[in-house]
Amino acid sequence: MTSQRRVAVTSKATDSESLAALLSAAAVRQRCRWFFEAARAGTLKHFVYDDSMLDDCVQVVAQETLTNYPDLVVPYHSRWRHFETPTGDLSNVLLKYVGASDHDRCRAELDLVFVSVLLDAGAGGRWQYRDDDTGMVYRRSEGLAVASIRMFVAGLFSSDPASPCQVDSDALIALDVDGLESGFKTDDDNSLPGLAERTLLLNRLGGVLAESSATGLCRPSDWILDNLGERAVTAEHLLAVVLDHLNPIWPQGRIEEGVALGDVGYHPLACSAEEFPGLVPFHKLSQWLTYSLIEPLARGGIEVCELNGLTGLAEYRNGGLFVDCGVIQPDKAILTHQPLDVASEIVVEWRALTVALLDEMVVRVRRQLAVNEDDFPLACLLQGGSWSAGRRLAQQLRPDGSPPLRLHMTGTVF
Repeated sequence: MTSQRRVAVTSKATDSESLAALLSAAAVRQRCRWFFEAARAGTLKHFVYDDSMLDDCVQVVAQETLTNYPDLVVPYHSRWRHFETPTGDLSNVLLKYVGASDHDRCRAELDLVFVSVLLDAGAGGRWQYRDDDTGMVYRRSEGLAVASIRMFVAGLFSSDPASPCQVDSDALIALDVDGLESGFKTDDDNSLPGLAERTLLLNRLGGVLAESSATGLCRPSDWILDNLGERAVTAEHLLAVVLDHLNPIWPQGRIEEGVALGDVGYHPLACSAEEFPGLVPFHKLSQWLTYSLIEPLARGGIEVCELNGLTGLAEYRNGGLFVDCGVIQPDKAILTHQPLDVASEIVVEWRALTVALLDEMVVRVRRQLAVNEDDFPLACLLQGGSWSAGRRLAQQLRPDGSPPLRLHMTGTVF
């Protein structure tokens, strides 16, 4: 495991506004851009950038989008897409358990998506989930999604037997590994990486929820709805709310000025920054959650606007796409290396390039598909798109569909 590195902080970085700026999508975009500029200059340590391959990669993603959505009406990339199975939209099962009002369903959906996203780190190539209700077998993200909604309606995340379709602090604090093992149907022949880490993540979420409530019992939907008083909010503001509440739960997150930074890596390339030198924020799961909150909030009458304020997601399907298409070429030694830790310099470099290259790609894909920014925000590129193309190429190139770089799956970020 790569140790968490304590970063020296300059006097300018003691200002709380500077710290808040680091906890933003704008900081993710800015600092990841530095890596793309270094890649174009040929000065990166672990990857070589080939601009001539980017247009070929754009063609792959544009065609993937047309195949998946021939009318180019592309939904946003979110957890809700994984509930849309061949047997129907499993999220409709909530109608059996929650009130008929949009508000009640909004609260249930907000609760569900919190736990479902936090359980959505890499599942590996061995695990699968057989859904008793439909007889279907699911793997990877779809399997995690279906399993999570079945656990949700069964009341695993609720302390109130009369209200199973909720997530509350008491239930999360009491959750143990056995509960998730049963919910995911794991055994020696059907193992899921990072079960203990996933459990700890939900335990920590329960603890933070309890601390935020005067009564001690709190739901994630309370967090969101209590902090969004307006009928319209920007995606960046929604992310700020998510980061403010979620950052303390990450078990390996850095702490600066007494504030948990969450999904933030370290890389020497960022050491020239005047504030928080060396730190490279990604906030991948927090942004994935933010994208996934948009639809439930719309049901509750709250519009999330300015979606392009968020960034692409620094995860291995998008990142794998750029490696498998030859846009970025890792040092050959990396490909046969032991599994890489998420905090390693190599993975930080890869993730930063992924975010910056998605920004480069979306402009070219829009041009290729003759769509504008309003109709095709970055969230549509991810859904259309880059994520599924990355998975498809991985399945074509490697029998187990794994990413091109071997990763240490922790059940938290990867």
